[in-house]
Amino acid sequence: MVGFKATDVPPTATVKFLGAGTAACIADLITFPLDTAKVRLQIQGESQGLVRTTAGAQYRGVLGTILTMVRTEGPRSLYNGLVAGLQRQMSFASVRIGLYDSVKQFYTKGSEHASIGSRLLAGSTTGALAVAVAQPTDVVKVRFQAQARAGGGQRYQSTINAYKTIAREEGFGGLWKGTSPNVARNAIVNCAELVTYDLIKDALLTANLMTGSCPPFSAWVPGTW
Repeated sequence: MVGFKATDVPPTATVKFLGAGTAACIADLITFPLDTAKVRLQIQGESQGLVRTTAGAQYRGVLGTILTMVRTEGPRSLYNGLVAGLQRQMSFASVRIGLYDSVKQFYTKGSEHASIGSRLLAGSTTGALAVAVAQPTDVVKVRFQAQARAGGGQRYQSTINAYKTIAREEGFGGLWKGTSPNVARNAIVNCAELVTYDLIKDALLTANLMTGSCPPFSAWVPGTW
């Protein structure tokens, strides 16, 4: 673009969309065992929970849960549902973070000065929209994480099989179970995260403590600051 150096050209909506999703996938690869341990701890105690098929394995704490799963089901059990998890991050984070600036511009009608109300609307919109798009992947991810490898009683054999099985046995709506509370939660979380980031960034720029344009997307993609 004439008048701009390569580093001055703002990233396009497509770059933000793909960059946010890719960065979230990398983060998910690193933290997935912790997420799996969280799910196992949350569902422990269910009278008919799938986890109880693992010879009565009981989980105590994050580290204890991880070690128990490795011992009784093997290290790969920590990554049960990883494919669905990556699908979720690519769709969820791409919308939640990657589209925040574009939606904010829509609400402000292109104005450079966005009000707190416009930012809150943008944050809640992209947070809710992200859940509406990615909920089936979240359902499949959690089902896989709750499913124990030991005992040979696996209900789902693959990610595609899980989508098909849930749709066939529970109806198409089964893939969107839990959408309402998830929409509410992520709308609030997105407002708290991105709007707070946005306001702090503006305050730093106003006080001349930093220079340049740093959209929320830049926190996820190295080299955009």
